Parts: sequence; C-alpha cells; structure tokens
Amino acid sequence: MVENTELTNKQLEAGRILFARPFEFIKGCVRISDLPPADMLEIAFAGRSNVGKSSLINSLVGRTGLARTSNTPGRTQELNIFENESGPLRIVDMPGYGFAKAPKPKVEAWTKLVHKYLIGRPNLRRVYVLIDGRHGAKANDKSVMNELDNAAVSYQIIVTKADKPSKKDLDKAIEITKQAIAKRPAAYPNIIVTSSRFGDGMEELRAEVAAFL
Repeated sequence: MVENTELTNKQLEAGRILFARPFEFIKGCVRISDLPPADMLEIAFAGRSNVGKSSLINSLVGRTGLARTSNTPGRTQELNIFENESGPLRIVDMPGYGFAKAPKPKVEAWTKLVHKYLIGRPNLRRVYVLIDGRHGAKANDKSVMNELDNAAVSYQIIVTKADKPSKKDLDKAIEITKQAIAKRPAAYPNIIVTSSRFGDGMEELRAEVAAFL
C-alpha cells in the first residue's frame, strides 16, 4: 500500500511491464571506480542491517534468490548492481548500516563507499530508505536521512515486514516514521508499506519506479 496517494491502472501496468523483464546480478563494487558508467537511470536501496533489503529486491523483480538473503546482519558488504539486458533501469543494493557483524575498519570502509556513491552519482534518481515495520525510524535511520538531505538526494521511505507486527504496532511505526520525515527537504512524502512475504506494496513500488522513466 502507498500512504496518501492513488495510482492509476495505467501506472500500475507500466510498473508491471518494467519489472517483467528479467533482472540479473551484474557485479559487486567495493570502490567507486568499480561502478558501471553512469549511463542508465539508477535507484538504490538503503536500510539497517537485517531490515529486509534483499528480500524486498527479490520480491520487486519477481525472482527468488537474485539478491542474497541472510539472517546475519551485514551480509551485503558491497554496492551490488542489478540490471536487465535491455535497460533502462539499474538497481543498487547498498550495504546495510547499524548492527553489522564486521570489524570496525570494514564498516568504516562501507560507510565511505556509500557516502561517495550518494554524493557523486549523477544518474541516481532516488534512494529508497527501508524502515522495519516493527520499529519505525531509529536514530541510525535518521542519520542516513541527514546525509541524504545534505547531499540533496531524493529519497522515499519503504516500510518493510508489514506482516510481522500487529496493526496497532504497524500504525505506530508508520506514524513515528512520518514524524521523522515531516520537515526533511529531500524526503518524498508518501510512504510505501510492504511485505516481501506476501508481495504487499510491490505493485505500487514498481509503478512509482516506472514513473521515473
């Protein structure tokens, strides 16, 4: 579901067509110089470790196992690139932040990599910041939002794991998140609420991405 907006059948169909094309893993990038040329529109996914980024990407593109999932926080340690052979969209899975089980120097290296990517990628159209539907926006989520605001990078909130909490707790998490983005200059106001397990919110997310094209 998408908060506070309605999408037309035409928009939903455009999203379906865009993601009907098979996406493939292209490469993992540990340096900015490893990135593909900035020749294709990009969207990126960011979120705390274990928030469900890989599961969401798999659900979005309709493929099981495209993005690797793990119960171990910090599994994604690179900028992972996904494309389909005909374009025109590139998906970037960013390293999780927060509770990564990795040596401090490695976490610092990821942080620098993500910062350089966010401020220096001219074809990056939007960053989707994933927030756990059981908790709402936390302090480290807000730190990432601060960086995106400072870099003037457009971002939108996706609430994940909406099937996990009770409706009351989910509504509370959404309200906390709304308050967190209320006065942020780079935040898109509509929140997309998803469940990768049941596919909730995927049609709306696909339609919004297709609208960029």
